Amino acid sequence: MKKSILLLLLVTFVISCKPKQEVVNTKLDRSSQVLSKGTWTVSAVTYPGSDYIKVSSFDIADSKCFVGSSWKFVSNNNKGEMSLNNASCTSFSSPITWYINKDGNFILKIINENKAKKVTDGYVLTVANQTETSFQLIDKANVGGKLIDVVYQFQRN
Repeated sequence: MKKSILLLLLVTFVISCKPKQEVVNTKLDRSSQVLSKGTWTVSAVTYPGSDYIKVSSFDIADSKCFVGSSWKFVSNNNKGEMSLNNASCTSFSSPITWYINKDGNFILKIINENKAKKVTDGYVLTVANQTETSFQLIDKANVGGKLIDVVYQFQRN
């Protein structure tokens, strides 16, 4: 009996000790968000250092299918919409939630038919080269055990 109680306590301790996980900063960068407000088009998707790879973006489609996609960002409520309309790819459209934090990260949730609060998975990208007419979102993809940048170039409509 003592052995089974000891074993139960040991199992409970091992299960409850989870490693620390990285927490994404939720303090908003309001100026970057306001600058992102509006309707944008992805004009290019590049992989600096290699153009001969295939990357699936956001578990939706090949990254090249995002060229020509339309994105709408509403900064006052962190909602928006994205739609793929590349003629050689399957079309896709979905509401999104998003924000840019003080660390320069762009946090994206693709909502689909779910309510935003029920979507627990999202994507963390880096915002770069932001101006009033363009910006880049940079994602990391694992290709053959090596992390590479996937750069989405946005142009204001």
